[in-house]
Amino acid sequence: MHEKYRSNFDGQVATYIPELARANPQLFGIALVTADGQAYEVGDSRHLFTIQSISKPFVYGLALQQLGVDYVLTKVGVEPSGEAFNSIVFDERRNRPFNPMVNAGAIATTALIHGEGHDRRLACVLKMFGRLAGRPVEIDRAVVASEKATGHRNRAIAYLERNAGMIDERIDEHLDLYFEQCSALVSAKDLAVMGATLADGGVNPLTRERVVDAAVCHFTLAVMTTAGMYEASGDWLYDVGVPGKSGIGGGIVVVSPGKGAVATFAPPLDTFGNSVKGQLAARFLSRRLGLSLFVSEPET
Repeated sequence: MHEKYRSNFDGQVATYIPELARANPQLFGIALVTADGQAYEVGDSRHLFTIQSISKPFVYGLALQQLGVDYVLTKVGVEPSGEAFNSIVFDERRNRPFNPMVNAGAIATTALIHGEGHDRRLACVLKMFGRLAGRPVEIDRAVVASEKATGHRNRAIAYLERNAGMIDERIDEHLDLYFEQCSALVSAKDLAVMGATLADGGVNPLTRERVVDAAVCHFTLAVMTTAGMYEASGDWLYDVGVPGKSGIGGGIVVVSPGKGAVATFAPPLDTFGNSVKGQLAARFLSRRLGLSLFVSEPET
């Protein structure tokens, strides 16, 4: 499969965050980790890149673990918005963002993370990422600086949320934490382990540590299924049939509950901000291995 798609260079590397424009478009890695701890890799599966929006479901899971689903639902909804990832659209009937997978919902989710001050909150997020990946996770400070310098739309979203009472007054602290969570450095192998932890009900399949409760995995995977690929989520569910989440850094994580997870890394993106080669690989594996939630056996 890697050989099949490695020469496809459709799409463009993300440029609206200047530091991401430096990504090598030829990089392509795939990793698969099963719920019982088997791991398979090919290509640039250990190349580090920033997690970007793939951080959203995992931070959402952290918020659920800390605060409980009932409280989090009062702050962030779970309905698909059908809009772009950076759209400035809210559920005005319930005075909350539509879901935690778009930026508005992700910023509101990050604002929920407990901790005394910025540093402790960031340490909490990074500890969560590290337990999910099975190794310590660090921040790319150059990408953080680039995001802060260009993140005007996210600031607009945060101020609108503050105006509506969706988040508290620590706007700069919340945004700094959001930019930092998106700038965490991971590989396709890391993402596959993180996804497989969700697939296995919250237990890391390599370390065997329970990271989150099984109920947290259920709710996190539900919103990944309906909104993880932004306005292309319906096409993704129709075509691939499993929970997935993309990031403009070029990563995609695909979770098959009870079975495991596939993660890909390839920087060129389509017009929706999703990795072109990553989607092709996910579709191929889902069909060949029977990962879809809506089929009972793999293709022959």
